[in-house]
Parts: sequence; structure tokens; C-alpha cells
Amino acid sequence: MVIRKSPAYAILTALICTVVLVFAAPVLTQSQPSGATSPTGTAASTASAEPERLTHRFSRQWLLEHARSLAEQPFELPALDEDNPLNELDYDEYRRISFDPYAAIWARQDRNFTLDLFHPGFLYTTPVNINLVVGGVSRQVLYTTDIFRYEEGISDVQNFDAQGYSGFRVYHPINTPDRFEEFLVFQGASYFRGTAKDQFYGLSARGMAINTARPEGEEFPYFTDFWIERPEVGAEKIVIHALLDSPSTTGAFRFDIRPGDSTVMDVEASLFPREEMTHYGIAPLTSMFMFDDTNRSRYDDYRRAVHDSDGLQIMMQNGEQIWRPLANPRRLQSSSFVSSASSSLKGFGLMQRHNQFEDFNDSEARYDKRTSLWIEPLENWGVGEVVLVEIPTPQEVHDNIVAYWQPEDSLQPGNQYDYRYRMHWGPVGPYELEVGRITDTSRGQSINGDDMVFVIDYAGGDTIPNVITDSDAVEIRVTNSAGTLIDTSGTLVQATGQYRAFIRIDPGRADLMELRVTLHVNDKQWGETWIYRWTQ
Repeated sequence: MVIRKSPAYAILTALICTVVLVFAAPVLTQSQPSGATSPTGTAASTASAEPERLTHRFSRQWLLEHARSLAEQPFELPALDEDNPLNELDYDEYRRISFDPYAAIWARQDRNFTLDLFHPGFLYTTPVNINLVVGGVSRQVLYTTDIFRYEEGISDVQNFDAQGYSGFRVYHPINTPDRFEEFLVFQGASYFRGTAKDQFYGLSARGMAINTARPEGEEFPYFTDFWIERPEVGAEKIVIHALLDSPSTTGAFRFDIRPGDSTVMDVEASLFPREEMTHYGIAPLTSMFMFDDTNRSRYDDYRRAVHDSDGLQIMMQNGEQIWRPLANPRRLQSSSFVSSASSSLKGFGLMQRHNQFEDFNDSEARYDKRTSLWIEPLENWGVGEVVLVEIPTPQEVHDNIVAYWQPEDSLQPGNQYDYRYRMHWGPVGPYELEVGRITDTSRGQSINGDDMVFVIDYAGGDTIPNVITDSDAVEIRVTNSAGTLIDTSGTLVQATGQYRAFIRIDPGRADLMELRVTLHVNDKQWGETWIYRWTQ
């Protein structure tokens, strides 16, 4: 189970001669080279004076070859020395180390993006190499404690070299044109999270998932190296490259990122397996769901709901849209939604459809502002399945929801596997229905107490078909894997303009039921397909 971070934290070869590189100081060198300016100025040096490992030509092709070569070598994850006190920092101590904002990369270069670096320690004990790319030349940002502020009582950690940072975050004037605000974080294993205008951090993404919820235990790949291209003056896009490494595979990633009302990332992921991989996830998402109106009775809490995401949305190329409300089960469970050659995947995402303060009544966490994330394949991913893993959790500090794409075929060593997809971080996904979108799911006992009632609300509005105002014209089709269907009914709720379906069912002695509900008007499906797994 992954420990969540607070929103404030969110989470070489060629020697080049006679090339002058200009970056923001003092984050680039541990000691000032001959001819360098003062620590508060701009550092400049010739690449010929740099160690070979620090400066080299960089391109996407170079990174692909580097990842391919690394896959032919034994896996070795960088780590802090065992006696390094950074390994022993607890959460509160780690929070007492902060980045000096005056050391922000590109802060004095009139660009639309700046970078902060994260200190190693606490959960983040794998040193990460950060490299800046200008004009096709990469230069490593050497580790230094000069760019951090240490509160009283923890200044001793300044005396220990970490040989790398733990990640970084990116700033942009995303909400107002005159203020730079954080909108993207890479920190911890291959985790990263983004947000959009007027949104808060919520769910996270990962480079790759391996053996999630498998008996042999999950494997967590790491982004061990980043290459961040310096954006042009006035540019609204930033490009970040990353090297992924794990016992099973290496990978070369490219992220083209455009922040805004919806922050869009175009991802190119190339994988080079070290061994055969049969259980792996492409474009994995990680979120938190504790309770809502489907399991509210289990929690003595003044809030109406607690979750970063409330449902899994899936869209197929044939136009079918699936909505699967999330659950916090008593036992770990995994669900699969299969895509075939005749009905391939158009996209999937973990969404936060409840976006009003009254939905949560939480003035601190502001779950109503947590971003949704939609994954859009930029090519046909073929046959496979969207996998949803739900893990029991008693607290909201734990991420307990995972969703990813699992291709049908295994990955074989010695081959290259390429995946291209677009990530949409924002308040809604790009394919949200105006009419027929499921807006709410509730559950409770019927009046006699012997069976259950599921209540499903569908978006209506002025464009709702006239025929649906007549409840008799709507056919509610229910498929249940167990129990006995007692009754179905529906009505147009005048107060909301939405259509409400009631499903009354007796589970009998079953401790698990798979339910599927579709609405049909004139024998044609109307709205999303509702799928739910009920457990005792």
C-alpha cells in the first residue's frame, strides 16, 4: 500500500568541447569552476572542463539506446549509504527541510516555467539524477545542500552527501498570469501527479505497474534519471524525459506537457524487458476512495464523502461508455474490463465527478477540487483489459485504488515495446456525456429491510429526450451474478432534472454480486453502462 503525500509535496557519455552552457545558479555545481560568477549570479563554463558523466549530447534516440543497453545489464538501484542519517528522517523532520525559492531553476530567465528540487530522505532514499538540456546538450545538476533551508535541530544532515535529489516540481502561471504556482510533481519510484487550473492535487500516475496485487508481491519501477528541456522564452509547453529502471525492465519516457484549464501530457513510453513480463500495467493510475453514499454507514464522520476519485470511466471504440463506481471493500479485489479486436479501447480514467463543496463538507482537504485523470491511447492498443484493483483502507492517508491497461500479450526480453498516450488532468474528462452521464450512486436497505436498493442518477437537463419524461418508456435492464432481482423502477426528478433508476435486489446468501444496469429508450441504449461489484 502506498503512503500518500500531502498536496504541498505532492510525491553520458559523449564529451562536448567548446560549448558554452548557461543555466541558473547555484544549483548546478558543488564548487564554482574557474571563471564562474558568484552563487547568486549565472553560472557559465565550457563543457570541455566538465566530467564526461555530467555533460553529453542528448536526444530521444540517445535515451532509447541507453535504456536498451541498460536492459542487458543486471539491475542495480542507487541508494543512500546505510549509515546516512537521511534514511532515518521521519515525516515531521523531512518537512522541516525546504527548498530555497531564490535558487529556483530559470527563475531569472523570463520563462513560463521554473523548477524546484526535492531533498532526499524519509521515504525518498533513492538518489535521482536531474539533468537540464539546452540546445541538445545535457548537463547534470549536482547535489548541493546550499539550495535548501534547514530548521533548527536537523542541520546535521547538511554534512552528508546524497549524490542526487529525490525529485522535482514544476511551476507555471496556471491560475493567474502574474503568479507562478506548482502544477506538476515527480517524486518517489515512478510516481508523478499533475493538476489543472483551479484544481488541487489528487490522484497520482506512474510510469509502469508490475505484479500489482499479485501473490509474489508488487515490483515498483523507479525513474532514476530525468532530462528536462529548457523551454523557449514564452513557451507554453515543457518537455521532460525520464529513464525507468526495475528488476524486470528498463524504459525511456518522454512527456510533452501543456498546463491549462486541462493539463495535457503526451507520453511516449518505450519498454525494454530484462525478463518475460506477464502481469504489467500501462499508464497506471493510483487514487484514494474511503466512503460515499454506497458505504456511508461504515464511518462515523461528519463529512458526507471522502475520496480523490469516485469512479472508473471506460470508453470503447464502438461508443459504449462504462461507469464503475469505486468501492472500499473489506477484502482486496480486482476487476477486469476486457477489450477485444472488434471493440478496442478508446480511453479510461479515474474521475472525480462530485465537484461541489456540499458533496464532501470538507473545508480543509477540498476533495471537491481534486483533479480527474483520463488516459487516451494515441494508437490502437489492441486486445487487453482495463484492470481495477481496490484495497481495503480505514484511513484517507492511503492510496487504495489502482487502474491500468494490461495488454493481452506478454513482454519478451530483447524486444522494444512502444506505447503512446495522452493524459488529461482536469475537472472533467474529454468524453464526459452531457446527457446520460451517471452522476451519483447510492445504496441502502429497502423499507422491509430484507433486501437492498441501489439508486442511480443520470444527467438530464434541457436536452434530455422527451420520451424519457415518461418513466414507462424507459426500460431498465439489469444483469446480476447472484441474488434475486425484486423490482426496478425509474422517475424524472423534477428538482434536479435528472433521471433516477431504482434497483431492488435480494442478495440472499451471496457475499458478492456483479451488477450491470443499462437504460433503453425505443430499444436503444441511453446513457452510460453502470457496473458495480457489491460485497458483504
